[in-house]
Amino acid sequence: MYLPPHFNRSDDRALAVAIMRENSFASLISNDDEGFPYVSHLPLHVQERENGDIVLLGHCAKPNPHWKYLAARPKALVTFMGPHAYMSPSVYPDLARVPTWNYLAVHCQVEATPIEGDDNTDAMLKCLIGDNEPAYAEQWRGLGEEYAHKMMKGISGFELRVTALQCKVKINQHRKESHAALYSQYSQGTADEQALAAWMKRLGLNVQADSDSNSNSTTAE
Repeated sequence: MYLPPHFNRSDDRALAVAIMRENSFASLISNDDEGFPYVSHLPLHVQERENGDIVLLGHCAKPNPHWKYLAARPKALVTFMGPHAYMSPSVYPDLARVPTWNYLAVHCQVEATPIEGDDNTDAMLKCLIGDNEPAYAEQWRGLGEEYAHKMMKGISGFELRVTALQCKVKINQHRKESHAALYSQYSQGTADEQALAAWMKRLGLNVQADSDSNSNSTTAE
């Protein structure tokens, strides 16, 4: 991933983990048997281990050959896309500006290990249930051992140990003169735009408009 210095936050592990957990529907990318990139879109549970490892837990359907590709070639890439949105040049106090796109993203190099056995598969599924619908755990337990066993036979679980990660946060943080107007636009916009506005505050950007930014923010409309 292209990481210019002013957007590179790969050294901030807590930030990367937060983005991953809040945007856990990821893209798992491997090579197929012909060497062509193969992508599966799937939810992943992000787990931080006591030894410092970050591990991603997930599964795919048995008919999906991705689990076979991981078994043959364990090294893979996982990408997480956070909120993203268009940025209008109208947020600048001067006209000599162009549009851009703001976004949050994390890329993880991983090494895959299969999850085998009903107990381990059940534990992985309960992690995903806990992330997405904790109340369903009781219903899952109530389905009965035979039915649960049948369902688990239809999937292939895997553990993806993160060996390296890159985190990119691009919210125009290098252009302080745009922050107040950009925050004002995003906080009134789409769900993605509102999420980016919230991240601007989380990152400590100065989003408070002063008299100068108020008077200049609309000159490029």
